[in-house]
Amino acid sequence: MQHYNFSKVTEIFLLGFQNLQSFNLCFFLLLLIIFCVSVCGNLLIILVVSSSRSLHSPMYFFLTQLSFTDILLSTTIVPNTLHIVLYEGSPVSFIACLTQYYFFSASEALECLVLTVMSYDRYQAICNPLHYTMVMDLTFCVRAILLCWLVILATMLMIYLTVSRLDFCGPNIIDHFFCDLEPLLELSCSDTFAMKLETFFLVIFLAICPVIVIIVSYVYIIFTILKIPSVTGRQKTFSTCSAHLSVVSLYYGSLIITYVFPRNQENVKKILSLFYTVITPLLNPIIYSLSNREIKQALKSNVRNMSGAFRFSWFLEVSLFTVKHT
Repeated sequence: MQHYNFSKVTEIFLLGFQNLQSFNLCFFLLLLIIFCVSVCGNLLIILVVSSSRSLHSPMYFFLTQLSFTDILLSTTIVPNTLHIVLYEGSPVSFIACLTQYYFFSASEALECLVLTVMSYDRYQAICNPLHYTMVMDLTFCVRAILLCWLVILATMLMIYLTVSRLDFCGPNIIDHFFCDLEPLLELSCSDTFAMKLETFFLVIFLAICPVIVIIVSYVYIIFTILKIPSVTGRQKTFSTCSAHLSVVSLYYGSLIITYVFPRNQENVKKILSLFYTVITPLLNPIIYSLSNREIKQALKSNVRNMSGAFRFSWFLEVSLFTVKHT
């Protein structure tokens, strides 16, 4: 087979959702609303946790990192998806496609690691409460997050460079709404076995191992909770990790269903991909804000403080206006 340099393919055409027909505008508006609510919701979580001293604990520190990851994922996927939906497909440069895949895969893998660290935090809080503050101090939390970022950026850069060295000689059409690895590799006329093997080991390291750690952590947590004599005590303890367990179930459930689904069901896979790239970042702040009493109290407190500051500012302006005109 004759090979061409991958730079020959300078543009990728993303088909997006071809069966929407007259519903394009409605779907566009729906995606836009979800995107705005998702970004605002995650920003609100970050601001509330940052401004409330009662929330300055490891669990909420990791929650802000999860919110930041969701913002990164949403801003990587949704803006270009909106353009694709509006124009029924859209061309993107090859470098832009690879860059989108880099940030998409980095945010997805980072969310796996952040959820893992959060499960370890819940394990320490419930199974080793006497040593919790000593183990989960600020230094450990910052180092854990920095290590997650370093590992993700390095491994995803390795994937990015490996893909960029492949030969792409056409066709240049991807039946998806964003640049994912599998449809990209289908466009390559090079031998992708090494690339797929590298990806396989990285998936084990960045996805399978974290979910094993999460499962083991919750096995210990459940056994510890069952040892609590009172029903009220068991319910109160489990409520501290119920939101995290819900987020983990939604995230990993959608990922597993998407990537084990038959390859010929592209439309169904697109809908499933929408769930973990668009819907999950929307649901995460909702789940944590609705099921967490401390966040709801902090949010109410911030709203009261803001309304009080607004009333004081309005009263001051009225007073100055009155004094000036008397």
